[in-house]
Amino acid sequence: MVDLHDDRAAPNLAVLFLITLAGGGCSGAASDPPSSNPVVVTSRDSTLIEMPHPERFPLVEANTRDVADQLHLNGVVTPDVNRSVPVLSLGGGRVVDIRVKLGDDVKQGQVLVRIESPDLAAALADYQKFQADAVLARKELERSDSLYAHGVIALKDLEAARNTAAKAEVDVKTAANHVHVLGGFPDQPSPVLEVRAPIAGTIVEQNVTGGTGVRSLDNSPNLFTIADLSRIWVLCDVYEDAVARVRLGDLAEVHLNAYPDRLFRGRVGNISRVLDPSTRSAKIRIELNNPGRVMRAGMFVTASVRSQRPVERPVLPTSALLRLHDRNWVFRSLGGNRFRQTEVRAGPVVDDSLEQVLSGVQVHDTVVANALQFASASNTQ
Repeated sequence: MVDLHDDRAAPNLAVLFLITLAGGGCSGAASDPPSSNPVVVTSRDSTLIEMPHPERFPLVEANTRDVADQLHLNGVVTPDVNRSVPVLSLGGGRVVDIRVKLGDDVKQGQVLVRIESPDLAAALADYQKFQADAVLARKELERSDSLYAHGVIALKDLEAARNTAAKAEVDVKTAANHVHVLGGFPDQPSPVLEVRAPIAGTIVEQNVTGGTGVRSLDNSPNLFTIADLSRIWVLCDVYEDAVARVRLGDLAEVHLNAYPDRLFRGRVGNISRVLDPSTRSAKIRIELNNPGRVMRAGMFVTASVRSQRPVERPVLPTSALLRLHDRNWVFRSLGGNRFRQTEVRAGPVVDDSLEQVLSGVQVHDTVVANALQFASASNTQ
């Protein structure tokens, strides 16, 4: 594409009236030979150009090509929420030991933090009490069995003893489960609660420090967030006019400033159904593997999204497009010596000599093959 930076060229490429006058004044002297320079005439329509000697400017026809649609987007790396787990403590208390910190890699089951928990102490006390009640109930049942065998007590007294023993066993199991849920061990009666990593990954969020008071589950934030960064998301903004050009499953190539020589490939996994009202853009989610976990949460990236199926689109030589004031223009032939300056929206380059045209030109339209030469001729004299 040709880029013109001449400040004299307004976006509408206003054309000067260039009139070659005869030599001499009113004396009627013979005029000089006609100038070989073109005379450009404009009409009241500022986009309409009448160019003498149009044969000097070869024309080219807009043809179609089956091309892969492509969008260039900016995005940011975020953890995959399906691989991110908040770490919570089901028991309140006070932190006595922190074993990890933000950014650390952890293994599943690794101790993250130790909390001195009154909740765990109470659960252990209940377990021990119910265990003692169960021992007593079992002894009472054995005594009742012996007495019933000798006809000392009635059957209903034996059944009552059996019911009491069964309830005592249920209480013991319930209390043991409560201790396990809080993170303790019934056979190790310690009020210190050990919070362990539910998955292997990286600590991406930390909300606890040494000596912090941990409240009950209903009003306490998560202590940590662990994310498995072996597979990540890249979130990109797509403006409203380009949303229709993105489809689920489209291929995406991601580049990072930190690793300019590496290329990461993924696919579009989601397209938001809601537009951001301030930017009029939708979020698309690119899902991809993170080999070596080199992509870190928060990194900025550039992504190229390519459609899976080819689309038919007009193409023009790159020389036929003029880049001026951040806009693209072509000079469309209207027949004879008349041309119209037309704004177009350019797409990706197909090869070294052709460029896609997204709008502004239809198939079989003819335009000036060298836009820069035509623009220079219309602005000189």
